[in-house]
Amino acid sequence: MRPAPSSFSRTQAHSRLTLLRANRISQRRHVGISTTPTRTPPPHSLLPTGMLLRSLLIATVSSNRILLTPSLAILSFFTKPHSPLFSVDKNPILNALFKSTVYRHFCAGEDVLEVKNTIDSIKDMGFKGVILTYAREVVIEASEGHEVGVGVKQLKEEGIPTQEPAFDEGIEAWRQGVLETASMLEEGDFLALKFTGAGVGVMQALKDQTSLPKQMQDSLDAVCQRAIERKAGILIDAEQQFVQPAIDDIALSLMRRYNRQQAIVYNTYQAYLKSTPSTLLDHLHCAKGEGFTIGVKLVRGAYMNSEPRGLIHDTKQQTDDSYNSIAEGLLQHRYKDLGPDTTSGFPKVNLFLATHNKQSALHAYQVQQQRAEAGLPLTKVQYGQLLGMADEVSCSLLQLAADPRTNVPASPEAYKCLSWGTLGDCISYLFRRAVENRDAISRTKVEYHALRKEVWRRLKKAITFGVAGRY
Repeated sequence: MRPAPSSFSRTQAHSRLTLLRANRISQRRHVGISTTPTRTPPPHSLLPTGMLLRSLLIATVSSNRILLTPSLAILSFFTKPHSPLFSVDKNPILNALFKSTVYRHFCAGEDVLEVKNTIDSIKDMGFKGVILTYAREVVIEASEGHEVGVGVKQLKEEGIPTQEPAFDEGIEAWRQGVLETASMLEEGDFLALKFTGAGVGVMQALKDQTSLPKQMQDSLDAVCQRAIERKAGILIDAEQQFVQPAIDDIALSLMRRYNRQQAIVYNTYQAYLKSTPSTLLDHLHCAKGEGFTIGVKLVRGAYMNSEPRGLIHDTKQQTDDSYNSIAEGLLQHRYKDLGPDTTSGFPKVNLFLATHNKQSALHAYQVQQQRAEAGLPLTKVQYGQLLGMADEVSCSLLQLAADPRTNVPASPEAYKCLSWGTLGDCISYLFRRAVENRDAISRTKVEYHALRKEVWRRLKKAITFGVAGRY
């Protein structure tokens, strides 16, 4: 069993955030008395020491192409072992090595107890909550290196089913895994769903844009009810464009049923697609006309290597501009022909910004702050990053939440996205994270230098205290 996070490390991180919040309250009480600026510690100062050192180790590899290329080859080899000797589940030496490094850094745990411990340690750092997903339902498409549901792989290997079975084992396995995942959530957390993880029957229905099997429809209702019981939300993953239109339709249908007040169900919109602004506009009109709250999870996109190139913006800057303009429009309650001073008005929106881009996160925070200071209506917005990645972005948001200058109604809520399952289940997920670091090596270098600087800062502080303690 994976050991629980160090109580010293968890307490240390929690104490730092508590101190920041105490300073925030104190400065509010004494506003105008002191003009001495408070020096904000670096974002990585919030990380427990163990997490900081693991981050530095992984960033050292992922920021150096000479080290990263063979590391990717090794990790890819272990995703499909041809012998028990190379199985991370069956070889105890490999299991211990992987679990103590990349698995512990990027994954939540193998069972309920381990996952709960990880969630507690994250919330102790000040995060509002977590997004939890079950790794078994996701595989890696070897030709492109991206995540897909198991149904995508099965469809390629097994072909189109001749008829819908009376009982689909793939759907039942998906249902049980998702419900077990949902049972680990607490109030304010999110459950991430990948529809193609339910097997080939669901995959074919999505591809053909036909009705989902009745068994899958019932499973979705059960999952939504479980999320409501846990007071949690549901984030439906975006997938490849040959199934995305059907996913959009299902997401809207679920929103009509379950988002009558606040958003329970969120659909994911990929800013790198040229069609996303118009697709989102159609969905906003639908929400306004039918009176439900639309849940919008905004990402940049994850399938660039497999989608037709013409569907995607020509440059990264265009994708960045699209992401920021969509986020700003939703926060400003003004998007295309929708707005407070138009005949159409503006629908109720709950926004989840999933981004590792610090500029995008800070821009959204600034827009929200300006509206709060002006007394304007606010869109509910939350921010999320993957566990083990973009900690500078996550910790910057935690610091802003504790900053005395932050307007409380617009205080940012940060989340971490976690994947759970056995090491064997998660090995493909870990490979995907490594591929992402390869594709974002410039950003990883920035993270590496920031992590190294923080380790050096703590080391100097420890040496200084050690010397001072002798006198």
